[in-house]
Amino acid sequence: MKLSDFWDRMEETFGAGYAKSVAADLTLGQLGGRTIDQALADGENAKAVWMAVCRAWPERVPARLVR
Repeated sequence: MKLSDFWDRMEETFGAGYAKSVAADLTLGQLGGRTIDQALADGENAKAVWMAVCRAWPERVPARLVR
């Protein structure tokens, strides 16, 4: 997954303003207690980070984006 695709999905899921806040402020156990921004900065694959988002917010992520 391209990083631009990742951010498109984040914005569709959380809204343009809130997506960046989620990525910067919330830690995820699936990412080793790192934020989304930290995981991406550490070189984690965007697809793996996206799947962690899907697992963390299954009620929020549109089903068609869970892939």
